[in-house]
Parts: sequence; C-alpha cells; structure tokens
Amino acid sequence: MSSVQANREPPVFEALIVPHRSLTRKGIALLVAAFVALSVAMALRFWLLGAWPVVAFTLAEVPLAILLVAINLRQARASELIMLTAYEVTVIRTDPAGRRQQVSLPSDWLRVDLEAAGGASHVMLSSRGRGCEIGSFLHEPDKKSLFEGLREALYRIKNPRFDNPQLREGETLVSRS
Repeated sequence: MSSVQANREPPVFEALIVPHRSLTRKGIALLVAAFVALSVAMALRFWLLGAWPVVAFTLAEVPLAILLVAINLRQARASELIMLTAYEVTVIRTDPAGRRQQVSLPSDWLRVDLEAAGGASHVMLSSRGRGCEIGSFLHEPDKKSLFEGLREALYRIKNPRFDNPQLREGETLVSRS
C-alpha cells in the first residue's frame, strides 16, 4: 500500500506528547517578578550593610534566572505525534524551533519495546531493521503507559476480531422462505 493510501487510513492509535510544564505563562511571569523583587530587596539589604560586592552577584543572578526560564519555555514548544494505522506508524517530532522530522515504519513487522538502561527506560519502535525512540521526555509512569497503549493497539491490528453472526453462541439463523 502506498504512503498516500496509508495516510487516508484512520488511526488505530494516536498520541500527542508534549513536555510537562507545571506553570502557565502567567505563573511564570509571577515567578520571575517575585524573583526580581526578592533579588532587589536582598541587594538593597546588602548595600545598606556595606557588603556592596554581594550586590553585584545578587543582581547578576536576575538575568541568568530569566534566561533559564526563557530556555525552559522554549523547550515546552517541542512535541511528538504518534499515529498508528493498520499499515504504518508515523512519528512526527517538532523541535522547540518548530522544525519537523517525520519517521514512518511499516506496521507489518513493528515491535514496541520498553528497554531499561541505567535506571531510565526507553520506548523503542523497530521494524525491518529501522527504529526510533519515542516519548524520550516523558516520566517513567508515562513511558510505561505509552508503551502499554501502543502495544495493545498493535495487538488489535495484528489480531483482528471478526464478527461472524453464524459463529455466535446461543443464536440461530432464521431462514426466510
């Protein structure tokens, strides 16, 4: 089946993965404002005590903290979209800059593995010698949940259940004459 036909196939499994962020933009703005106010108050206190060299270090922390928060916000724009159809799995990664990378693997020989290495686990997709890791920025319980959901969806694709009324228990067919 061609890639165009596979894209028209409805997904059996679809997951949009984004990095977890505990603060909203408003929360981050309040955090930065509180940090700036606290740093200025601390710098003023040390200035009044005569420890003016400490003031320079205290105020130098402010731009550094703002830079780190900005980097954290930028990293939050990353995402991973995983779509599994009967014919292929497609992983579309978007990096923080907005660049996209797409990997497609045929689902015929697709394997989903949860590999543990050095205390951290990795959800790996592999098919016909090609592979990729998914959900790398997820926490361990979320990786396990992604692994189990994807494994179950893949099992449903490889082992479809057909509904044949003639094989149902307790039902008889009535013939029309």
